[in-house]
Amino acid sequence: MTTALTAPSTTDLTAFGLLAGSLVAGATTGVDDPEWTGAARSSWEDAPGALRRLVREFRRDSGPDGRLLIPGLPLGVLPDTPMVRGSVQREPALPAAFLSLVAHGFGDPAAFAAEKSGALVQDVVPVPGLEHVQGNTGSVELTFHTENAFHRHRPDFVLLLCLRPDHDEVAELRTCCVRRVLPELTPRTRDALFRPQFLTAAPPSFGDSGGGLAHAVLSGDPLDPDLCYDQAATGSATDEGRAALAELSTVVDRVHDGLRLRAGDLAVLDNRVALHGRSSFTPRYDGRDRWLQRMFSFADLRRSRDHRVADGSVLVR
Repeated sequence: MTTALTAPSTTDLTAFGLLAGSLVAGATTGVDDPEWTGAARSSWEDAPGALRRLVREFRRDSGPDGRLLIPGLPLGVLPDTPMVRGSVQREPALPAAFLSLVAHGFGDPAAFAAEKSGALVQDVVPVPGLEHVQGNTGSVELTFHTENAFHRHRPDFVLLLCLRPDHDEVAELRTCCVRRVLPELTPRTRDALFRPQFLTAAPPSFGDSGGGLAHAVLSGDPLDPDLCYDQAATGSATDEGRAALAELSTVVDRVHDGLRLRAGDLAVLDNRVALHGRSSFTPRYDGRDRWLQRMFSFADLRRSRDHRVADGSVLVR
């Protein structure tokens, strides 16, 4: 049963801002260091109770949309929006503290060595000359996808914190949950999507990582399945599979919704059931372009133990 989720109060957000500030003030290492991660894990227990309950309930049941919004986090003074490929946040700062704290509410933060050099906090910014890339450096429409759908250890939750919206405030974070999609699919397509007849290529941000193993697009409970799909990168060698993907894509395009993030808005996506994408926007490359910071959280980090050196936070394969 879906639980109604209540946004944190202004008092809670202020208290959470003070907690994040104390994490930054006490930092003696970078945000990728185990010391920072450990401090964030411990500090999350001191977050306002209402915020911890909100995260706990969403983790247990992400509802019909698979998306949570925590609005109005106090970010402080920001530098210019980065404009280079591979941009990350390695130094302690308020946005990184918010992401690190909330990520521990959902599990454990981790990243991939092949993407953004394995940094835990990654910038999502437009980069000159890469406008048409289907990835975090582009500014054209980004098609719907499960984050890292090609990987067997994809994140359970994707955290996107808006530091700065686009100039025209038209860019939408678009999401589509399998719980909205499933009733719109024909029985034949649902059955086909449950069969392991699909392949998904790695996204451009991973470089030349090849494709993953054959997988099903839908898995688990037929009445409430998980969804693993990348509109631009998932294909099938069978006629049945291609027809099922075409129907799925049509339904996703029809039933999705959009959210225009403002500075301080933190969106959390349940990557097990919700796809996400982005509408197009026009960057100006003037230091004030759209700037999100991203972090992944894994509900059970132990599952990827053989992919992480010395039980660290970076998946090396």
